[in-house]
Order: sequence, then structure tokens, then C-alpha cells
Amino acid sequence: MSREKLPPLQVTGNLWLDRKGQNLLGGYRIDLLESIERSGTLTQAAKDVGLSYKAAWDAVDAMNNLADKPLVVRSAGGRAGGGSALTEHGRRLVQLYRLLESGWQQLLSRMQAELGDLEQLNNLMRALTVRTSARNELRGTIKTVRKGTVNADVILDVGDGLEVFASITNEAVEELDLHPGRNAFALIKSSFVMLAVDRTLRISARNRLCGVVSSVEVGAVNSKVKIRLAGERTLTAIITNEALKELDLGEGSACCALIKASHVLIAVND
Repeated sequence: MSREKLPPLQVTGNLWLDRKGQNLLGGYRIDLLESIERSGTLTQAAKDVGLSYKAAWDAVDAMNNLADKPLVVRSAGGRAGGGSALTEHGRRLVQLYRLLESGWQQLLSRMQAELGDLEQLNNLMRALTVRTSARNELRGTIKTVRKGTVNADVILDVGDGLEVFASITNEAVEELDLHPGRNAFALIKSSFVMLAVDRTLRISARNRLCGVVSSVEVGAVNSKVKIRLAGERTLTAIITNEALKELDLGEGSACCALIKASHVLIAVND
């Protein structure tokens, strides 16, 4: 399954001048003022910017209330008809806004050039907002995908020399479009994490992530043990209080987290 090519991200933003935490000038309001200057009537200006007459009146009232001097003056109808016009102060503020807007757009263009590939930033932000019930989430890049008859072995490089092995179905590999270089997550329930203090212990679990115990929280029956891995990553294990006592684990103890490859879930954030 091929992934659809998405258009590149762009740095955008709107400039507003605020007073007392409220919008004074910007967006449709600046367009409204310029249209009033051109047409001389609020009715036509409202049509030009796609506002109702009432909404245009409200916008003018809000700007006049927030500004230190009125921006728009209105004349009542008569034989010559009514109209609206910008004050000299209003014209100066419109000119100032357009000058600032030009500099604002140049700033956005420089930010775009300096940030380069925003897709990497986008991937990071999406990674930080992933929500799952699994206590352990390790973000990395797919290093290897080896398909078998039914299942596939997937190796996820999570950085700092750490790798996580997962055994998932070939169907899952296709559905998730897993391939080398793809960003992904290893999700591991804390109850699936076994602990050992003997680094030479020979076991069938493919994953052996060693570090130092950073904290222990003892409950009525089970204890939550957090292990600090390389790169300041943290792995959480839930073990029985009896196991905690037998292993003699405490803050600062060296130990290894042992996880079966079949207990590792792989997730992507499209």
C-alpha cells in the first residue's frame, strides 16, 4: 500500500494589531476600512468584503471604541445622501498596518527558508500527541522488515544504539505500509515488561533493554518500576512486590527490561 504524497507544509500567519487583548486592526477589518476609503459608503464597503451591513457597523464601532482616536466618521443621510469616511488617523493606521504586514510576510518567508523541511517538525508534533493505553511508547525509524510465511520481524531503531524487535503479521506490515526509513512507534504494555538483574541471563525474549532504575512505586500487590535507558528514555514495568523484593531493586539499581517480540505493537501516525 503506497502512501499518498502530501504537499509540503508552509509557514503562514495573520497579522493583527490588538489593544487591551482585543483585535483592533487586521484581517477583514483592514479590508473594510480600505473599502470605506474607496467607496465612501459603509453599505458598499460591507458588500465588498462579504459582510452584512450590521456586521460592518459592529466592526466599525469596535474599532472606534478601541482606537485612541476615531478611525471612521459617518454622516447622516439627507438630500445629498449619507456616507462614511476614514479620518486622517484612520488613514495613517491603515498605512502603518500595510507597512507592518509587508515586513511580517518577509519574516514568514525567512522562517520558511530557515526551517527547511517542516515535515520533520510535523512528524514530531504528531508523535507528541499520540494517545494510547500502552504505558511505554518508543518513537523511532523502521530499520528492517523481514517477512515470513505468516509473520514478519520488524526492527525499530529508537536511537542511541537502542533497537526494538517486534513480531507482527504480514497483513499488518502491508496495512501500516512498514518499510525501512518509515517513522513508527513501539507500544509496550508495562505488564509485558519483565525485569532481570543478570545481564548474562539467556532467555528467549528478543528485546533486552538495559539501564538503571530511576524510581520505584510500591502498591498493595504490584510495584511500578521505571528504568532509565540510553538517551534519557524511560521504560515502565509493573511487577509483583514479591519479584521486587527478590530482585532487590531500588533507585539506582542496574537491571534489564526483557520483552518478547510478540508483545511489541507497532503503530504509525498518518
